Amino acid sequence: MRKSSNDGTVAASASKSVLAVVAVTSSDLSAQANALVRARAFAEPLLVGEIFDTGEGVLAHADAVAAILKGIGGSEAMQAASYLVYVSDHLNKPREVIGKAFGDNFAELALETSKLVQVQRQARRAQLARQAVEPDNAAAQQVAAVQLENVRKMLLAFSRDLRVVMLRLASRLQTLRFFAAAKLPVPQEIATEALQVFAPLANRLGIWEIKWEMEDLAFRFLEPDTYKQVARLLDEKRVQREAHVERMRVQLEQDLNAHGISARVSGRPKHIYSIVKKMRGKSLGFERVFDVRAMRIVVPSVPECYGALSWVHSHYSPIAEEFDDYIAKPKGNGYQSLHTVVRDASGQPTEIQIRTQAMHDHAENGVAAHWAYKEAGAKGYAGVTASGAYDGKIAVLRQLLAWERDLSGAPSQAHAVLDDRIYVLTPDAAIVELPRGATAVDFAYAVHTSLGHRCRGARVDGAMVPLHTPLKNGQTVEVTTAKEGGPSRDWLNPELGYLVSHRARTKVRAWFNALAMNATIAKGREAVEKILQREGKTALKLDELAVQLGFANAESLFEGVGKDEFSLRNIEQLLRPPESPQFDADAPLLRKARSGDNPTKGGLLVLGVDSLMTQMAKCCKPAPPDQICGFVTRGRGVSVHRTDCTNLREMVAKNGERLIEVEWGVANAVSHSVYPVDVAVQAQDRQGLLRDISEVFTKEKMNVTGVQTQSIKGIAWMTFTVEVSDSGRLHKVLGLVLELPGVRWARRK
Repeated sequence: MRKSSNDGTVAASASKSVLAVVAVTSSDLSAQANALVRARAFAEPLLVGEIFDTGEGVLAHADAVAAILKGIGGSEAMQAASYLVYVSDHLNKPREVIGKAFGDNFAELALETSKLVQVQRQARRAQLARQAVEPDNAAAQQVAAVQLENVRKMLLAFSRDLRVVMLRLASRLQTLRFFAAAKLPVPQEIATEALQVFAPLANRLGIWEIKWEMEDLAFRFLEPDTYKQVARLLDEKRVQREAHVERMRVQLEQDLNAHGISARVSGRPKHIYSIVKKMRGKSLGFERVFDVRAMRIVVPSVPECYGALSWVHSHYSPIAEEFDDYIAKPKGNGYQSLHTVVRDASGQPTEIQIRTQAMHDHAENGVAAHWAYKEAGAKGYAGVTASGAYDGKIAVLRQLLAWERDLSGAPSQAHAVLDDRIYVLTPDAAIVELPRGATAVDFAYAVHTSLGHRCRGARVDGAMVPLHTPLKNGQTVEVTTAKEGGPSRDWLNPELGYLVSHRARTKVRAWFNALAMNATIAKGREAVEKILQREGKTALKLDELAVQLGFANAESLFEGVGKDEFSLRNIEQLLRPPESPQFDADAPLLRKARSGDNPTKGGLLVLGVDSLMTQMAKCCKPAPPDQICGFVTRGRGVSVHRTDCTNLREMVAKNGERLIEVEWGVANAVSHSVYPVDVAVQAQDRQGLLRDISEVFTKEKMNVTGVQTQSIKGIAWMTFTVEVSDSGRLHKVLGLVLELPGVRWARRK
């Protein structure tokens, strides 16, 4: 069983032209002679006794839909289609049977409409199930709003032929009428869909009668108390309001024509939902809604527009602040008309619009349609705007109404503008929007990233299909998955056709990028752990080590090391604090100095040996008053090291007999010499950091001979080579550097 949609008393005025354009051409009438009679006779034995889950008889519903279509100018062919839509559910091979009896175009129309009905019914039932579980959940309400929007888009996506939309509008209107006549409570989802999906679509297509009736009925079902309150405020029943408007319309038309103005006057009462929407949208009290009744005057020329306005203002009492001249100053969308509000002898306000026939045609049927002016104009209702790309498609639809093919015509090329999206269903009937040509893999990623990664197969409408099979509107897709694993690299190959959507491609690339990052981190972890093992620091907490080195956590440190962006030497330096060298017990004793030894030119004394060449070791760069030792090299004399130098420790372990004692010489000689030393600084990188540190050395009269800097993840690693005569002063200077903003530590290397 299935539900229909819509409501109201339908008149046959402007909307007749809407469905007239889908009437069959004269050349096809002979082939479709008596299509309506034949369609009903074909359907009756299949539909008699069938009942929708709403309680309405299927055949009675089809009869009513055909009557609604006839009321708005639909051809017999359109009316015949309303029966074939419901027949298709009762045939084993509906395409073949209907195609043979009525033609392929009837079969296509019936099946497309039937599929859309089934999809909407599934989605509505799924939404009901979700609401039953979490009726007040904010997230569930948000999902419901998204689903409602998808229903609206899906309705257009299915409308390759606008007749599908017309059939659905008429069907939903009849469903609302049935509930109203039977005085039964309407399921909220049906009324909500009617108010928020079908009525706006009828409005945008210019089918005003369906729009107004559907809005009033749906609103009455959704907010019965408000509806009754506004109805009471109108202080007259709808029939009385219409009668009052009709009397005023006839009198106004007669008077204008008698005055020499050729005018055609039409009038309609303001519908209750329109009144409530205006009150809410513009925050007006009921007494400020002046267009409860409205008239439209259509005249041949612009001068006659102003002539009619002058006559109306001279015979009725105008409300000055409610006058707008959109002829002299058209709206941005090209809409033109004179708007005024006047009071009659009884003091009741009436809105009057005055325009030429050309202005009326443009407002009713042009690209700048009435819905665009009403919903997105300068005085549009609060919070209602038109979205550019989507509105462009609707504008094309409006033009398609004038170009629509007949039942045996070829598809309109202009309608392809709507073919860029498709709408498919999950097994629990949630609607998923995808780009046209999307596959089951695209679908899986649209539902959830994890589902996409683990996707291994797919069923479409219950049948297994290859993963690269393009999906179609209305299909139900079920994905089969692996418990764990990831995507295939083949999915990124555009020639294989697995992925169409940008979202899915991004997710797959991100997965493989994460794999590469994990490998990089593993490489960095291995390198760091090897250093810790070599230094005997395996008990050290890795996160604490990372923080000391300027990283947020251990993983960031591993990443930097794995990418070769961070030198392992920085870790070694942190793990080796200054300490006295531990020499082997078997190392030879240093020889005692003889009296009378003289200082060398560099301010050094090599004790016990005369005239040996000396040089300062580059690995530790000693300077007075550091504790120092000498090591006899091959061919380069004595290399002077600090006693805490790790290189010296390793050399002594291998060649301890070559160790020799040295000391700084005469104070005056030393004070006139300068020695290069290295200073390491770690700081938060910022503008002017290097300048600030250099200024400290300059003020302390220390010459900087070299600088090396590296910045990783906002942390600056800097090494300064400075010349000092006394390394003792360096401690004070480093204290000054440490006081600079952002500096974490500063020490001699």
